[in-house]
Amino acid sequence: MSLEPEEIRGLLDSYPDRPWIGAVGSHSALDIADGARHEGFTTLILSERGREATYSRYFATRPAAPGRSARGCVDEVWTYPKFRDLAAAAEQERMRHRGVLFVPNRAFSSYVPLPTIESEFRVPIVGSRSMLRIEERSERENYYTLLESADIPIPRPIVDPHAIDRLVIVKLPHAVRRLERGFFTAASFEEYQRKSDQLLAQGTIARDDLDGARIEEYVLGPVFNFNFFFSPLAPRSEGLELLGVDERRESNLDGMVRLPADQQLELPPGMRIPEYTVVGHGSLTVRESILEEAFRLGERFVDASRTRYPPGIVGPFCLQTCIDRNGHLTVFDVAVRIGGGTNIHLSLGHPYGNALYHEPMSTGRRIAREIRLALDTGRLPEIVT
Repeated sequence: MSLEPEEIRGLLDSYPDRPWIGAVGSHSALDIADGARHEGFTTLILSERGREATYSRYFATRPAAPGRSARGCVDEVWTYPKFRDLAAAAEQERMRHRGVLFVPNRAFSSYVPLPTIESEFRVPIVGSRSMLRIEERSERENYYTLLESADIPIPRPIVDPHAIDRLVIVKLPHAVRRLERGFFTAASFEEYQRKSDQLLAQGTIARDDLDGARIEEYVLGPVFNFNFFFSPLAPRSEGLELLGVDERRESNLDGMVRLPADQQLELPPGMRIPEYTVVGHGSLTVRESILEEAFRLGERFVDASRTRYPPGIVGPFCLQTCIDRNGHLTVFDVAVRIGGGTNIHLSLGHPYGNALYHEPMSTGRRIAREIRLALDTGRLPEIVT
């Protein structure tokens, strides 16, 4: 059970006129911090000990030299033995004392237990607290449930591995690096069995995860991740914005596809099954004839989220799609918070976001702009949960 809106509004009553913006130091934290600084906010990054130098040293804010702009985007860094320790009651009190508005990214919902986020993390979250759980494919109610209710195309599921009769992708987490993927493809039950046995032996996947894995038809086509933003402060007809589109760089998959086929066949057996660990992102645009369908899916997603998870999606979300040869979109993954690929446009802005605002508009800056608008109009409770 998520914290009640009345409790969140009560927390805001003690907040300063100019709150801080905070995030977990991973994933898309630099985009969040950079955007907040552009909009005049003070930034806080919460890091695991040993991973803080990126924020406390290399992107730390520095005073402006004469005739120059200030350097950096991270004003303060708090470190913890483990990320989950940031949710301790004393740390929450410390954040509230500073007036922190917390922007969730995937690292937050991966390292801090979801029950803690939903019912114990008494810091206002800019976004959809109650929807973070649907990103877990193992949940009975997950993003597939929401997509189906919104009549959004998804890959055809395969319930039983013995029924594999076409190319499928098996979705499960990496056995060790839980934030990463242990995905693999197969075109028959025999291939499924051979690859899963190999990955189990290598320690890449775990048996319990395999037993609960999602198996779905592999959609042939390029991947386009649509980074949307929904503003509850705007009239409903104007609330949905498309800021930008990105693609993933996955290791060692991307290295393998750069090899000629004969060299791929010469790889030792232990290297022939690619890993889908995301190591970076690239920027994309799409044919404008495809944008209409992307917006239709985005609108359906917003409406379904408002019905099933009131108040619904707030702020950034990402629909991860494949586009087939007929130009149709299939959604195979969803982020109900800032996506992982938005750092590609920090400071420079997203192509579509720039066209909307006629200035550099990254996802991080769009979040901060929404916070500033909510503060200026006395509507901050409408964008936090």
